[in-house]
Amino acid sequence: KRLISLDMASIVAGTQYRGQFEDRLRKLIGELKAHREVVLFIDEIHTIIGAGSAPGSLDAANILKPALARGEVQCIGATTISEFRKSIEKDGALDRRFQKIQLEPTTAEDTLQILNNIKERYEDHHNVIYTPAALSACVALTERYISDRALPDKAIDALDEAGSRVHLLNVRVPASIEAKEQEIQQLRKEKEDAAARQEYELAAGLRDRVLQGEAELKQLREDWQKELSEHRIVVDEDAIAAVVSMMSGVPADRMKESETVRLKGMKQALSEKVIAQDRAITRLTRAITRNRLGLKDPNRPIGTFMFVGPTGVGKTHLVKTLAEFMFGSKDALIRIDMSEYGEKFSTSRLVGAPPGYVGYEEGGQLTEKVRRHPYSIVLLDEIEKAHPDVFNMLLQVMDEGRMTDGNGTTVDFRNTILIMTSNSGSRQVKEFGAGVGFSASADGITAEAAEHIVRKALQRQFAPEFLNRLDEIVMFDPLTREGVEQIADLEIRALAQRLQTAGRQISFSPEAKRFVAQKGFDPQYGARSLRRTLQEYVEDPLCDLLLEGENGESILVELDEANDRLKVKAVTTA
Repeated sequence: KRLISLDMASIVAGTQYRGQFEDRLRKLIGELKAHREVVLFIDEIHTIIGAGSAPGSLDAANILKPALARGEVQCIGATTISEFRKSIEKDGALDRRFQKIQLEPTTAEDTLQILNNIKERYEDHHNVIYTPAALSACVALTERYISDRALPDKAIDALDEAGSRVHLLNVRVPASIEAKEQEIQQLRKEKEDAAARQEYELAAGLRDRVLQGEAELKQLREDWQKELSEHRIVVDEDAIAAVVSMMSGVPADRMKESETVRLKGMKQALSEKVIAQDRAITRLTRAITRNRLGLKDPNRPIGTFMFVGPTGVGKTHLVKTLAEFMFGSKDALIRIDMSEYGEKFSTSRLVGAPPGYVGYEEGGQLTEKVRRHPYSIVLLDEIEKAHPDVFNMLLQVMDEGRMTDGNGTTVDFRNTILIMTSNSGSRQVKEFGAGVGFSASADGITAEAAEHIVRKALQRQFAPEFLNRLDEIVMFDPLTREGVEQIADLEIRALAQRLQTAGRQISFSPEAKRFVAQKGFDPQYGARSLRRTLQEYVEDPLCDLLLEGENGESILVELDEANDRLKVKAVTTA
């Protein structure tokens, strides 16, 4: 048997007059009848429906039907499931003339065997050598991080791109070849100038030198190619990880073993920027470490958490800090305000409008963002304000790591961290105890009792199947006076860094720092009160000082006890 591919575009091209297209297809069918050993292959076979048709004439599908029915033509067609349903399945006469064979994606083992069979072709093309670990990484990493394509296609693409990338990054044209190319270019210019001056003997000599140089250049290139073939560059799993990173948007170092080193320092890195929340950070880091070290189901998100605590204690700040640590940027954060989804009709905005409604083709606000940024933190702020239907939609994300949008596209959530924040139980704790928060108090409610109250409040608010899918309910403690002093020190250092970029130095006396922490301590509003204190007592007087044009090498902030304020002045060091 011989397999011949039919290009339908070439059949249709140039058919200006009535009957030309039909005549071409009739001749094609005649050739196929005469050569019964030929099997016709039509890629994207759904394009034959309507191809070449004009008013009062037949299209390619209807012309081929009689020959297919009589068995005079052997034909194989290929198309996608969606295109088959849109076109061929609706044409029952054409549908029954073909035997449908549905091809499933290959397994990881079969894909690895395919890569082993074809690797020599790519090694010769790119002048590289693929290690066995690189082939295994092609399969494992593409299967894990690229969900919108199928095996073996995505693994072969990763293999091809990695070979090309390694070759381009490591191969340099020898200086001898570059020098010879420049020499030939100069000789050609001299030859043209000599011919323009009608010095034909000189031009002929230069022409001979050009031909000799081109022969030498050809030999140099052949020697170079031979050397490349003998000393090929090795493509390892790191090169595959870099290519899969570009294909999927997932940082490459997160795919490699070096991530274990980063996980060791996660708790310390978060504690340096998020103050007085050691208990919450410990729970969070333990849950993430379990997932990243392979102790958890890889088909679920990296982590699913609910942050519970009063306002201003660092819930959102911890999320931003975690995004920077895990994904390298604070921008790797998809934040959705769940108070916008309090009505039943608004829940469809998360996954996109259903067919027949306005905005059907636009995609959902949650699914579209995750599809474009698959490696990120999804923050669902104030989750308790959302409609109960939203909780049901999130169940498949929390359990299976995927969600289907309004277009029927499955969006992969396995590389996301899903974090929900809630204030549930804060009011009950405040009414029951001496203050707002979930930590022990000398004359108020204990941390254990507060946590019990909050969990009861969550059980009344959310269904058991929703709470049961959470990896951890992370309780946040209220800010203590010592914690506010540490946060004040961080804010002061951040202010100093901003001024340093403008060429100015600022320093605070110990009394001034204590004053800022004392004025900014508010158990009810948390650290947000501290920022307002800095604006009122430091930044506003500092603006006045800078506007007045006071010159000095540095700025000193001192406490003015008499007026219960801070004094900001420019000083000159001796």
